[in-house]
Amino acid sequence: MEQTIAAISTSTMSSGGISIVRLSGIDAVDIADKVFTAKNNKKLRDVKSHTIHYGLIKDGDEVIDEVLVSVMRAPNTYTREDVIEINCHGGILVTKKVLDTVIKHGARPAEPGEFTKRAFLNGRIDLSQAEAVIDIINARNDYALKSSVGQLGGKLSEKIKKIREIILDNVAFIESALDDPEHYDINDNVDKMCKDVDNCVESVDKLLKTADNGRIMRDGIRTVILGKTNAGKSSLLNALAREERAIVTDIEGTTRDVLEEQINLSGVTLNLIDTAGIRKTNDYVENIGVNKAKQYAADADLIIYVIDSSRPLDNNDYEIMDLIMNKKVLVLLNKSDMEQVVTKDDVLKHLSCNVISVSAKEETGIDSLESEIKDMFFNGDISTNEEIYITNLRHKNLLREAYDSLKLVKEGIDNQMSEDFLTIDLMNAYEKLGFKVVPDGKEERYDIIQAVELRSAKGLIAFCKGIQAAAPVDSFVTPEPWAMPGYDDDVIMAAGAFVQGSSIELSADGPLREPYAAYFQGGLTWYHAKLGIIMSMQKMYEEGLITVE
Repeated sequence: MEQTIAAISTSTMSSGGISIVRLSGIDAVDIADKVFTAKNNKKLRDVKSHTIHYGLIKDGDEVIDEVLVSVMRAPNTYTREDVIEINCHGGILVTKKVLDTVIKHGARPAEPGEFTKRAFLNGRIDLSQAEAVIDIINARNDYALKSSVGQLGGKLSEKIKKIREIILDNVAFIESALDDPEHYDINDNVDKMCKDVDNCVESVDKLLKTADNGRIMRDGIRTVILGKTNAGKSSLLNALAREERAIVTDIEGTTRDVLEEQINLSGVTLNLIDTAGIRKTNDYVENIGVNKAKQYAADADLIIYVIDSSRPLDNNDYEIMDLIMNKKVLVLLNKSDMEQVVTKDDVLKHLSCNVISVSAKEETGIDSLESEIKDMFFNGDISTNEEIYITNLRHKNLLREAYDSLKLVKEGIDNQMSEDFLTIDLMNAYEKLGFKVVPDGKEERYDIIQAVELRSAKGLIAFCKGIQAAAPVDSFVTPEPWAMPGYDDDVIMAAGAFVQGSSIELSADGPLREPYAAYFQGGLTWYHAKLGIIMSMQKMYEEGLITVE
């Protein structure tokens, strides 16, 4: 059985009014009872779930702190385990002493992210929701926060679930048609399958198209400020940052290296990079800075090209325009407080982009710049309440693989390929959107054993109970986890049996440790294996580990 874990759930960087020490696990309440003395002398094991109790944390006779203790019983908790939260005073020393006390009496220190890990393994949240937790913590702006909160609430999971259901429905029909052609005609379902696959492709493609905006919402817009020397690039950086971050002089070539600054611009994070002025130079050090500027420009999401509008365009300007021709560009006609030599029309002869007049020195036109950037990337608005944005690279890669598999299905239908070939690509798409199965549908098989990761001890136990229930012999037996020689953890086994005079058995087993994989094999007939899978799903459903809608 897993140990009860404990950790400080509030900031440890500074003192505050309140700190929280959290425990999670089967012994959480018992451990809390060892260190907590309620003012009414009630034991926490005897109180109702989701209640708060006033008292003292003690280590023997020593009083550590006066606290409020929250008691939350499984399964209605964040981790689906018994959870205790000790609300103590917010001093760093007293908080650590409370933590040390609960560890002394039976808990172990939690690993980073382990509470969320347990929530995932126990089926409380899926992997995308688990990843959203850290995204919420690291959110740099309102848009990133709203998107992450939506993902934590299951918006992305629900979208993926609908796609999976469509895929699985078609797989089931194909399998039924192959096994029972008298009652199921595959030709009757071709039109529906084509429509379903097209809808899935469209849905996945729509999610993929949000990936760039999603990354920008989470990480910010990589913005490079380009221009020739003394155009006002560093002054612009200072104006946007609202402080003197860059050295500004009248001497050409003052900025020789890149300078990075992160700012919040109308709710969007801008990762600003000020670069050396681009010009022909014989100065070795300055030339390195010019080359760096060009390299950063190549990888930028946005280029802000600053032009000194009080000076005519020259060859350096034309070189910059050639460099950024195919990039997302916003041109600033700087020094609008002086007599204008360069106009908007002059720029539009060479570049197709938006042009804004500003004065970085006087900080005029900055509001227009902010609005323009927002319009360029989000069409003026980010509808995080309704729209789903892909902010995670893992999600993007898996969706891309699922998209490719679905396209293969479409090609297979168009080329009138055999139905069993279609199921391979459909299941590949399903695996990319669901439970991990080893080996997956694309791998060559060299063994009859297949591993299914069930994510939790309860899931593994329920799976094995279902396989046992499908056994022709000893189906009445209930397997239980038990110690086995050679294993550090308990092992559960669904025993195989002699089936119809054959030793080919349907069995599943696995140790109760991460990743909680059931090693599944055998079956004399396809129907026996199918019954075993159905029974395993039934047991998992009865345990509340999966839902049917």
